[in-house]
Amino acid sequence: MNADAPSNIVLIHGLWMTPRSWENWAARYEERGHRVTAPAWPGLEVEVEELRRDPTPLTQLSVTKVVDHYDRIIRGLDSPPIVMGHSIGGTITQLLVDRGLSRAAVGVASASVKGVLDMPLSTIRSAFPVLGNPFNRGKATGLSPKQFHYAFGNTMSREESDKVYERYHVPAANRVLFEVALANLTPGAPTKVDFARDDRAPLLFAAFGEDHVIPAKASRHNAEKYRKSSAVTEFQEFPGRPHFPGAPGCEEVADFALEWALRTPRRS
Repeated sequence: MNADAPSNIVLIHGLWMTPRSWENWAARYEERGHRVTAPAWPGLEVEVEELRRDPTPLTQLSVTKVVDHYDRIIRGLDSPPIVMGHSIGGTITQLLVDRGLSRAAVGVASASVKGVLDMPLSTIRSAFPVLGNPFNRGKATGLSPKQFHYAFGNTMSREESDKVYERYHVPAANRVLFEVALANLTPGAPTKVDFARDDRAPLLFAAFGEDHVIPAKASRHNAEKYRKSSAVTEFQEFPGRPHFPGAPGCEEVADFALEWALRTPRRS
Protein backbone atom coordinates (compact mmCIF):
# COMPACT_ATOMS: atom_id res chain seq x y z
CA MET A 1 0.00 0.00 0.00
CA ASN A 2 1.49 3.36 -1.04
CA ALA A 3 0.82 5.68 1.88
CA ASP A 4 1.57 8.78 -0.18
CA ALA A 5 -0.69 8.06 -3.15
CA PRO A 6 -4.18 9.62 -3.33
CA SER A 7 -6.83 7.24 -2.05
CA ASN A 8 -10.56 6.86 -2.32
CA ILE A 9 -12.14 7.51 1.07
CA VAL A 10 -15.81 6.78 1.82
CA LEU A 11 -17.29 8.36 4.96
CA ILE A 12 -20.52 6.89 6.39
CA HIS A 13 -22.59 8.91 8.84
CA GLY A 14 -24.65 7.56 11.71
CA LEU A 15 -28.08 8.11 13.22
CA TRP A 16 -29.34 11.61 14.07
CA MET A 17 -26.73 12.86 11.57
CA THR A 18 -26.20 13.39 7.83
CA PRO A 19 -23.02 13.63 5.69
CA ARG A 20 -22.68 17.18 7.00
CA SER A 21 -21.28 15.66 10.21
CA TRP A 22 -18.14 14.71 8.25
CA GLU A 23 -17.48 18.16 6.78
CA ASN A 24 -14.32 18.84 8.80
CA TRP A 25 -12.87 15.37 8.17
CA ALA A 26 -13.68 15.50 4.45
CA ALA A 27 -12.09 18.92 3.99
CA ARG A 28 -8.97 17.80 5.83
CA TYR A 29 -8.57 14.71 3.67
CA GLU A 30 -9.27 16.55 0.45
CA GLU A 31 -6.58 19.09 1.33
CA ARG A 32 -4.14 16.16 1.36
CA GLY A 33 -5.18 15.19 -2.16
CA HIS A 34 -7.48 12.26 -1.41
CA ARG A 35 -10.74 11.59 -3.23
CA VAL A 36 -13.43 11.82 -0.56
CA THR A 37 -17.08 10.91 -0.84
CA ALA A 38 -19.54 11.09 2.03
CA PRO A 39 -22.78 9.74 0.58
CA ALA A 40 -26.04 10.11 2.44
CA TRP A 41 -28.03 7.07 3.41
CA PRO A 42 -30.50 6.29 0.59
CA GLY A 43 -33.25 8.86 0.34
CA LEU A 44 -31.48 11.36 2.58
CA GLU A 45 -29.75 13.29 -0.19
CA VAL A 46 -31.23 16.59 1.00
CA GLU A 47 -30.08 19.15 3.53
CA VAL A 48 -30.50 18.84 7.28
CA GLU A 49 -33.19 21.49 7.31
CA GLU A 50 -35.32 19.59 4.77
CA LEU A 51 -35.11 16.34 6.75
CA ARG A 52 -36.27 18.19 9.85
CA ARG A 53 -39.20 19.58 7.94
CA ASP A 54 -40.15 16.24 6.37
CA PRO A 55 -38.50 13.17 7.95
CA THR A 56 -40.53 10.71 5.84
CA PRO A 57 -37.44 9.33 3.98
CA LEU A 58 -36.00 8.23 7.32
CA THR A 59 -39.00 5.99 7.95
CA GLN A 60 -38.25 3.99 4.78
CA LEU A 61 -34.82 2.75 5.81
CA SER A 62 -33.47 -0.56 7.11
CA VAL A 63 -29.95 -1.84 7.76
CA THR A 64 -29.98 -3.96 4.61
CA LYS A 65 -31.18 -1.08 2.45
CA VAL A 66 -28.41 1.17 3.77
CA VAL A 67 -25.66 -1.44 3.39
CA ASP A 68 -26.73 -2.33 -0.15
CA HIS A 69 -26.70 1.38 -1.01
CA TYR A 70 -23.07 1.75 0.03
CA ASP A 71 -22.21 -1.57 -1.60
CA ARG A 72 -23.30 -0.16 -4.96
CA ILE A 73 -21.40 3.10 -4.43
CA ILE A 74 -18.15 1.35 -3.51
CA ARG A 75 -18.35 -1.10 -6.41
CA GLY A 76 -18.61 1.90 -8.72
CA LEU A 77 -15.28 3.37 -7.60
CA ASP A 78 -12.09 2.88 -9.56
CA SER A 79 -10.26 1.27 -6.62
CA PRO A 80 -11.17 -0.18 -3.21
CA PRO A 81 -11.60 2.68 -0.72
CA ILE A 82 -10.72 3.35 2.85
CA VAL A 83 -14.10 3.20 4.58
CA MET A 84 -14.80 5.10 7.79
CA GLY A 85 -18.11 4.94 9.59
CA HIS A 86 -19.36 6.81 12.65
CA SER A 87 -21.69 5.23 15.23
CA ILE A 88 -24.18 3.05 13.33
CA GLY A 89 -22.16 4.05 10.30
CA GLY A 90 -19.50 1.93 12.02
CA THR A 91 -21.89 -1.01 12.03
CA ILE A 92 -22.43 -0.42 8.31
CA THR A 93 -18.66 -0.27 7.86
CA GLN A 94 -18.18 -3.66 9.55
CA LEU A 95 -20.80 -5.19 7.26
CA LEU A 96 -19.07 -3.74 4.19
CA VAL A 97 -15.72 -5.09 5.41
CA ASP A 98 -17.34 -8.50 5.75
CA ARG A 99 -18.36 -8.22 2.09
CA GLY A 100 -14.76 -7.49 1.09
CA LEU A 101 -15.49 -3.91 0.07
CA SER A 102 -12.57 -1.92 1.49
CA ARG A 103 -8.79 -1.75 1.51
CA ALA A 104 -8.87 -0.63 5.15
CA ALA A 105 -11.64 0.47 7.49
CA VAL A 106 -12.17 2.54 10.63
CA GLY A 107 -15.13 2.37 12.98
CA VAL A 108 -15.31 5.79 14.63
CA ALA A 109 -17.20 5.41 17.92
CA SER A 110 -18.66 2.40 16.15
CA ALA A 111 -21.95 0.80 17.11
CA SER A 112 -21.90 -2.97 17.32
CA VAL A 113 -22.87 -5.91 15.16
CA LYS A 114 -24.67 -9.11 16.14
CA GLY A 115 -22.73 -11.03 18.78
CA VAL A 116 -21.46 -8.04 20.78
CA LEU A 117 -23.42 -8.11 24.02
CA ASP A 118 -22.65 -4.69 25.50
CA MET A 119 -25.60 -2.39 26.19
CA PRO A 120 -24.28 0.15 28.74
CA LEU A 121 -26.73 2.27 30.73
CA SER A 122 -25.54 5.45 28.99
CA THR A 123 -26.28 3.82 25.62
CA ILE A 124 -29.77 2.91 26.76
CA ARG A 125 -30.36 6.44 28.04
CA SER A 126 -29.10 7.97 24.79
CA ALA A 127 -31.30 5.72 22.64
CA PHE A 128 -34.34 5.71 24.93
CA PRO A 129 -36.25 8.38 22.96
CA VAL A 130 -36.48 5.73 20.21
CA LEU A 131 -36.19 2.36 21.94
CA GLY A 132 -38.40 3.34 24.87
CA ASN A 133 -41.49 2.93 22.71
CA PRO A 134 -41.81 -0.30 20.68
CA PHE A 135 -44.37 1.41 18.45
CA ASN A 136 -41.64 3.80 17.27
CA ARG A 137 -40.08 1.23 14.92
CA GLY A 138 -41.49 2.61 11.68
CA LYS A 139 -41.12 6.26 12.65
CA ALA A 140 -38.41 8.92 12.74
CA THR A 141 -37.66 10.33 16.18
CA GLY A 142 -35.55 13.35 16.95
CA LEU A 143 -33.72 14.33 20.11
CA SER A 144 -34.40 17.44 22.15
CA PRO A 145 -31.45 19.81 22.62
CA LYS A 146 -31.10 18.50 26.18
CA GLN A 147 -31.09 14.86 25.01
CA PHE A 148 -28.61 15.72 22.25
CA HIS A 149 -26.30 17.37 24.77
CA TYR A 150 -26.19 14.18 26.82
CA ALA A 151 -25.77 11.87 23.82
CA PHE A 152 -23.49 13.82 21.47
CA GLY A 153 -22.06 16.90 23.19
CA ASN A 154 -21.57 16.05 26.85
CA THR A 155 -18.00 17.45 27.00
CA MET A 156 -19.18 20.77 25.56
CA SER A 157 -21.09 23.55 27.23
CA ARG A 158 -24.83 23.49 26.63
CA GLU A 159 -24.47 26.57 24.43
CA GLU A 160 -21.81 24.88 22.28
CA SER A 161 -23.85 21.68 22.06
CA ASP A 162 -26.96 23.60 21.01
CA LYS A 163 -25.03 25.13 18.10
CA VAL A 164 -23.97 21.65 16.98
CA TYR A 165 -27.58 20.51 17.34
CA GLU A 166 -28.85 23.29 15.10
CA ARG A 167 -26.33 22.56 12.36
CA TYR A 168 -26.27 18.75 12.32
CA HIS A 169 -29.18 17.06 14.09
CA VAL A 170 -31.95 15.26 12.19
CA PRO A 171 -34.47 12.65 13.39
CA ALA A 172 -33.31 9.04 13.62
CA ALA A 173 -34.23 6.23 11.24
CA ASN A 174 -35.86 4.26 14.04
CA ARG A 175 -36.06 0.90 12.26
CA VAL A 176 -32.30 0.90 11.77
CA LEU A 177 -31.70 1.54 15.46
CA PHE A 178 -34.12 -1.24 16.48
CA GLU A 179 -32.39 -3.68 14.11
CA VAL A 180 -28.96 -2.90 15.56
CA ALA A 181 -30.03 -2.76 19.21
CA LEU A 182 -32.07 -5.99 19.09
CA ALA A 183 -29.74 -7.98 16.83
CA ASN A 184 -28.79 -10.49 19.53
CA LEU A 185 -32.46 -11.32 20.03
CA THR A 186 -33.20 -11.61 16.32
CA PRO A 187 -32.57 -14.81 14.31
CA GLY A 188 -31.10 -13.89 10.96
CA ALA A 189 -30.33 -10.33 12.06
CA PRO A 190 -28.95 -8.19 9.20
CA THR A 191 -25.94 -7.14 11.29
CA LYS A 192 -24.27 -10.56 11.40
CA VAL A 193 -20.62 -10.78 10.30
CA ASP A 194 -17.98 -13.51 10.24
CA PHE A 195 -15.68 -12.47 13.07
CA ALA A 196 -13.15 -15.20 12.19
CA ARG A 197 -12.73 -14.18 8.56
CA ASP A 198 -9.01 -14.01 7.71
CA ASP A 199 -9.17 -12.42 4.25
CA ARG A 200 -10.75 -9.13 5.23
CA ALA A 201 -9.27 -5.64 5.27
CA PRO A 202 -7.52 -4.17 8.34
CA LEU A 203 -10.06 -2.78 10.81
CA LEU A 204 -9.48 -0.07 13.43
CA PHE A 205 -11.91 0.79 16.22
CA ALA A 206 -11.43 4.41 17.31
CA ALA A 207 -13.27 5.03 20.59
CA PHE A 208 -14.03 8.23 22.50
CA GLY A 209 -13.34 8.31 26.22
CA GLU A 210 -16.38 10.37 27.27
CA ASP A 211 -18.80 8.87 24.74
CA HIS A 212 -22.27 8.21 26.18
CA VAL A 213 -23.69 6.55 23.06
CA ILE A 214 -20.87 4.06 22.45
CA PRO A 215 -18.65 3.98 25.55
CA ALA A 216 -15.04 3.03 24.87
CA LYS A 217 -15.37 -0.32 26.62
CA ALA A 218 -18.20 -1.32 24.27
CA SER A 219 -16.06 -0.42 21.26
CA ARG A 220 -13.15 -2.38 22.70
CA HIS A 221 -15.35 -5.44 23.22
CA ASN A 222 -16.48 -5.15 19.60
CA ALA A 223 -12.83 -5.19 18.49
CA GLU A 224 -12.12 -8.19 20.71
CA LYS A 225 -14.80 -10.23 18.94
CA TYR A 226 -12.45 -10.36 15.93
CA ARG A 227 -9.54 -11.86 17.88
CA LYS A 228 -9.84 -15.28 16.20
CA SER A 229 -9.15 -13.70 12.81
CA SER A 230 -5.58 -13.39 11.55
CA ALA A 231 -6.54 -10.13 9.82
CA VAL A 232 -5.44 -6.87 11.45
CA THR A 233 -7.81 -5.55 14.13
CA GLU A 234 -6.76 -2.68 16.39
CA PHE A 235 -8.33 -0.48 19.04
CA GLN A 236 -7.44 3.10 19.92
CA GLU A 237 -9.12 5.23 22.60
CA PHE A 238 -9.11 9.04 22.47
CA PRO A 239 -9.75 10.39 25.98
CA GLY A 240 -11.98 13.32 26.77
CA ARG A 241 -14.08 13.15 23.62
CA PRO A 242 -17.87 12.95 23.19
CA HIS A 243 -19.80 11.02 20.55
CA PHE A 244 -20.00 13.84 17.99
CA PRO A 245 -17.22 13.22 15.41
CA GLY A 246 -16.70 16.92 14.68
CA ALA A 247 -16.16 17.98 18.31
CA PRO A 248 -13.22 20.30 19.07
CA GLY A 249 -9.96 18.46 18.52
CA CYS A 250 -11.39 16.14 15.87
CA GLU A 251 -8.30 16.75 13.74
CA GLU A 252 -6.25 14.44 15.97
CA VAL A 253 -8.69 11.58 15.46
CA ALA A 254 -9.08 12.22 11.74
CA ASP A 255 -5.31 12.27 11.19
CA PHE A 256 -4.70 9.14 13.25
CA ALA A 257 -7.45 7.24 11.44
CA LEU A 258 -6.13 8.16 8.00
CA GLU A 259 -2.48 7.48 8.78
CA TRP A 260 -3.40 4.12 10.28
CA ALA A 261 -5.49 3.17 7.25
CA LEU A 262 -2.80 4.24 4.77
CA ARG A 263 0.07 2.45 6.49
CA THR A 264 -1.52 -0.77 7.78
CA PRO A 265 -1.16 -3.59 5.23
CA ARG A 266 -3.40 -6.59 4.89
CA ARG A 267 -2.01 -9.82 6.33
CA SER A 268 -3.72 -12.07 3.80
